[in-house]
Amino acid sequence: MEKNKTVEGYLAKRNEQDAQQLAALRSILQRTELEEGVKWGIPVYMLKGKNVVGIAAFKAYVGLWFYNGVFLKDEAQKLINAQEEVTKALRQWRFTSLEEIQENQDLIHAYILEAIENQKAGKVLKPQKAKLEIPALLENALQENATLKSSFNALTPYKQKEYAEHISSAKREATQQSRLEKVIPMILEGKGLNDKYK
Repeated sequence: MEKNKTVEGYLAKRNEQDAQQLAALRSILQRTELEEGVKWGIPVYMLKGKNVVGIAAFKAYVGLWFYNGVFLKDEAQKLINAQEEVTKALRQWRFTSLEEIQENQDLIHAYILEAIENQKAGKVLKPQKAKLEIPALLENALQENATLKSSFNALTPYKQKEYAEHISSAKREATQQSRLEKVIPMILEGKGLNDKYK
């Protein structure tokens, strides 16, 4: 499927009801300083190249979403997290009719202005790095051998994760032990598990 290159192109491919709703949201967005563009085939509104707001039509609704909506006050309780535990910062406001958008246009505008101010203030949710879980077998080997521990700590986080996952992914303890014995010389040499394939 060909991606849209313009907002007009996106609107032209929607049914009449969705196109009207999206046009109403677009007219509110155009009253702000946001730059209009298309990313991933959908309309996106940016501030100095940073995504602030997006609009799109879905099967049952038209959505307006805020890329860092987690920082909005949302006193009117309009925003939802469309994918709990998946999207941390994104918040969405859903509309099912043109009248709903028209009745809320001042409030929509206020939310957008708050999102712009948050972007200017640098309020961006940084992704959290998952803590490396080292299997007990490897942890014991590191505690017993200072040189091995020093070599392991000198590896990049990616390489440490490769070793930890390689050992912990074995179901049987005997296999885990065998894998540990095979990787110890590689760790001591400062090599990654899959360096030979790179």
